[in-house]
Order: sequence, then C-alpha cells, then structure tokens
Amino acid sequence: MSEHTPIGLGNGTAPVRALTHSGNFHLDETLGYVILHYALAPTGDLRGRVLGTAPADRLDFVRSREPEQIKAADIVFDVGGAYTPATGRYDHHMKDKPLREDGQPYSAAGLLWKDYGLAALANILSVPVDEQSLAAIWQSIDKSLVLPIDLDDNGVAKMGKLSLADIVSACGPAWDTAELYGAGEAKARETQGFANAASAVAAHLVNVADRLRASLKAANRVLEAYGNAQDKRILLMDTGMPTEKVIFEHDLPVVYVVSPASPGRWNVKAVPPTRGDFGQRVSLPEAWRGLDGEALAAVSGVPDAVFAHPARFICGAGSREGALKMARLALEIDAAEKAAPKP
Repeated sequence: MSEHTPIGLGNGTAPVRALTHSGNFHLDETLGYVILHYALAPTGDLRGRVLGTAPADRLDFVRSREPEQIKAADIVFDVGGAYTPATGRYDHHMKDKPLREDGQPYSAAGLLWKDYGLAALANILSVPVDEQSLAAIWQSIDKSLVLPIDLDDNGVAKMGKLSLADIVSACGPAWDTAELYGAGEAKARETQGFANAASAVAAHLVNVADRLRASLKAANRVLEAYGNAQDKRILLMDTGMPTEKVIFEHDLPVVYVVSPASPGRWNVKAVPPTRGDFGQRVSLPEAWRGLDGEALAAVSGVPDAVFAHPARFICGAGSREGALKMARLALEIDAAEKAAPKP
C-alpha cells in the first residue's frame, strides 16, 4: 500500500488529469483507469469520460502518446518511462521496473492498486466496512486479481483463455479495421472498445469486492454458529451463505451444514473431504438415496422429509427441526454401520 499521499487523495475536490497511452489496450491500463475512476470520481460517467460525451467532472481522462500531453498530466500510467508515484508517474516498462517485495513485477494496474486501491474500495462498497475488513478485501483482490494481471502483462504467466484479459482484448477492433473502414473509424472503434472494456472491468471489480465483503461477513457468522453448536459436527445456519471456505480454513470438524434453502425448505448438505471436492466426509444414508416425499418420510422417520439426492450429498425437510433431525439421524446411522461387525 502507499507510503505517500497519492495525487488527488490529499485534496478531495481538486481536478486531476490522468493519462494512459492510446492505441492497443490491455487489461492493466483498463483496470488502472477503473481504479482511478472509483478512487477519485466515482459518481462520474465511466464510459462517457472515455468517449468524450460525459459532463466534466473531477477526473479528466486522456489516452495519448503525445509527449506534451504526457508531461502536462497529473497522473500518467503504463506510459512515460518512469515510476515516481510522488509525482504521479506509474509506468513499468523500464529496464529497472518496479517489483513487489517478493520480486514479482508490477504492471500499471498493480502500481495504481497499491496507491489508490483502498480509496477505490471505500467508494465501491455500498455497505460500509471497518478498516480491517477493507484492508482484507484489498489484500484478497491484490492476490487473486491484480497479481495475475501484473504477471500476465509482464509476460511471466498468462491468465489463460476466457480470462478477464481475454475479455478486454476482445473489446479492441480487429487488426484490419483501418484497412477496411479508414483511420478515423478505426480510432473511433478503438475508443469505443476501451469504453466497453472499462465497463466490463468495472462491473467485475465491483462484484468481486462486494462478494469478498459478504464473505468476511459470512466467516464471522459461521464461526459464531460453530461456537454455539452443541454437536460440532452439525453446523446450523439461520441464513443461507457460503460455509465451506471457513470450515476448511479453520479446520472445523463439521460434517453437515443445516440451512434454509427457500420458504418452507431446509437443507442438510454434507461437507466434502477436501474443499471443492466431490464426495462427503460422511455420506447421507444409503436407504435414503433418491427418495422423496412420503417414501422418504417413511424410511427416515422424519414426517416432513422432502428429498434425498441420489448422490447422497444433500437432503431436505420442510422445517428447521426436520432438517436437524435428518442430520442427527444420518450421523447415528453412520456410527451404527461403522460399529457393526463385518460379515
């Protein structure tokens, strides 16, 4: 994170001119623009600012390689040949390029995320979070999204097909656009493509940030529910939310998660042996496999039993009490089967 006050963050109203290069665009400078948008002028028109159709706001954004325009800009990223953040220069194409503490190279996106990411997140999140949570979200996005962009843009490791990098690249015009339609139309399509790419990247960043916020909230609730559980093998959640990540990160001995699925329906879901795997730590009873309604109620002894999946990883009942009973019965049946003498 930043060790100085980045340009534009010390004064929340002063106009800021930001510049990146024109021509072919990639994910790193597209995300760089999105970061500056949310950090400095989040109420502005992200697309319109690129297209020149938006009313003037605090952030003036330019795409150019003209030396005079580069010199005149307050913030220059992915072009300019200098990394001096105190003067707003964020290029990474030099021989002595800026590196992370572990020696991995930054892209322009990574450099801007380092200085402006926290401010951007504070404006992105519609639900306020404390400083510790904000820092945790920043760190998670840095590791899962920004670092792969840094490595891809520096030719260290490609993000792969159907990645965000591919989506941004697909927004650019085809190589022969100028040949077919002329230089003016090619330039217009390039600008339109950057605006489209910025919109896609912004939507992705907003969604990722909000899901991480919700994930932190879920973690607190899962740990609280686990602390209150009488039988630590059964995790009872009063609201449906992701639980598997917390279970494995904290090495909880949870076997079944009981939670509401819809009005009038509670599910029992078996925890897999390893995170994201198929299979179950303890499968639901064989006798329940694929049954539903009255047939399942008769076999299980739970009057409001609704269904049991043929793969034995999930079942459900019409009430919280019914689902809890199914979870307890499944554990009892498993223990009895394991204790029974082998034929």
